[in-house]
Amino acid sequence: MARIAVLGAGMGAMAAAARLAVAGHRVTVYERTETYGGAVRRLTREGFGFDTGPGLLHLPAVYRDLFVKTGKEPLERSVELTQVDPASRHVFADGTAVSLPNASRAGVVAALDEALDRGAGERWAAFLNRARDAWDRSRRPLLEEPLPADTAPFARDPYPAPRTGLLRRTATSLAEVGRRELGDARLAALLDGYALAYGLDPAAAPPSAAVLPYMEQTFGTWYVAGGLRALADAVYERCLARRVEFVFGTPVTGVVERDGRAAGVELAGGRTAEADHVVAGAPVPALHRDHVVAWERQDAWPRHQTGVASGRVTVCLALRGAREEGAAHRTVVHSADPAGERAALAGGGPPCARPTVVVLRPGDPALLPDGDHEAVTVTAAVPAGDAGRTGDPWGDAAAVEAFADRMVEAAGAAVPGLRERLLWREVRTPAHTEAETGSRIVPGPALAGAGGAFLPAANPAPLPGLYFAGGWAHPGGGLAHAGMSGALVAGLVVEGADFRGSR
Repeated sequence: MARIAVLGAGMGAMAAAARLAVAGHRVTVYERTETYGGAVRRLTREGFGFDTGPGLLHLPAVYRDLFVKTGKEPLERSVELTQVDPASRHVFADGTAVSLPNASRAGVVAALDEALDRGAGERWAAFLNRARDAWDRSRRPLLEEPLPADTAPFARDPYPAPRTGLLRRTATSLAEVGRRELGDARLAALLDGYALAYGLDPAAAPPSAAVLPYMEQTFGTWYVAGGLRALADAVYERCLARRVEFVFGTPVTGVVERDGRAAGVELAGGRTAEADHVVAGAPVPALHRDHVVAWERQDAWPRHQTGVASGRVTVCLALRGAREEGAAHRTVVHSADPAGERAALAGGGPPCARPTVVVLRPGDPALLPDGDHEAVTVTAAVPAGDAGRTGDPWGDAAAVEAFADRMVEAAGAAVPGLRERLLWREVRTPAHTEAETGSRIVPGPALAGAGGAFLPAANPAPLPGLYFAGGWAHPGGGLAHAGMSGALVAGLVVEGADFRGSR
């Protein structure tokens, strides 16, 4: 039985902790805040509840596997999952709206043909076929296997360019795919929205990001009753049931190195906890910034997702009046200025005046004081900014409120009578994300192409005995990807270098 020290109680770290405990190891999790879940948090006030991190779940099979492997019982015994249908409603800049059914390719094609024009669905279907090719080429190496030492093959993009005459025209970004291949500004905006949902700038994201809409439209979108925080609760309870120990309010200030390998962690106050292996679930850039890993080793450490630098603003709205019957759970209100939105994300300056917003209206009684109210979240991908620097867009309270005003105005396209129904709101910026997770940036999923700029840190660190789990580690950000990282780390610790990936 080995001693395992886990740094942070995010979803990927807890997934690794539960699996390692079942394998017979003694696991202790050290979390600098007073709770678990990382970015999967809940705001509660006056009987209202809001998910302040992700609000929907994709690829629930990842957490089903976790629960089966750590207790031989289904995930649904701990949480209630329901498919969201329609999966999403989209309101475009010209006022056109379309509702896309959940996990139905034929239904999506028909909906696009009816709402946009004949042929729109066919063009989207042809794009998804190419996206499927990219998924088939990258799924196993980028989701189910540890990153190899030589990541050069991942610098090449697996998305197949369509043939134009005798030539294939290769796009350099997801936004360019939309412009070239979809033939409609609204379809291009639809594609951009899938990148923005993961905090990715469509103009910087490689064409392989086409796997994101393919994944959602193929495997579906799910809601967890009680909000996504209920999933974090369930994973935490599973860890406790497997005798994982949690120590909250305890920052880790350093990783102990002895005889050329990780041998424990240094805790705030000077105490040292010995360990045979260390799993770091904190953001990898924050580990470097705060000198948690040996600073003199920095030249040996890889760069991590250099193509990702955006954060999120979430506005939590408490409304009087119940959600109307038939309302969509998720509505994406697309920006009227997509070029400005991309420029803002690329430049890292002030956010776009009118960003794309995602409006979630779960209508879940567990999140409401009674049936005569509604809890709504409105989210936008924004430049993350940098605390303490001149021009930080999130350091000016008046500017934050003005930006939230614009987000709420846009959300009016998804919520009838929004202004008149508003009781109060709370605004959460990348500064809140940093306080909860250690970084303002929302990490994106691992993507091939772009010279490797969208590859996260490999799970084994350059220092033997140290492993990375969570959204900043392979295979990257998002709830499902974080759960996969936990499975990969557990496999590497238990099986060592012979581990070849999840089965």
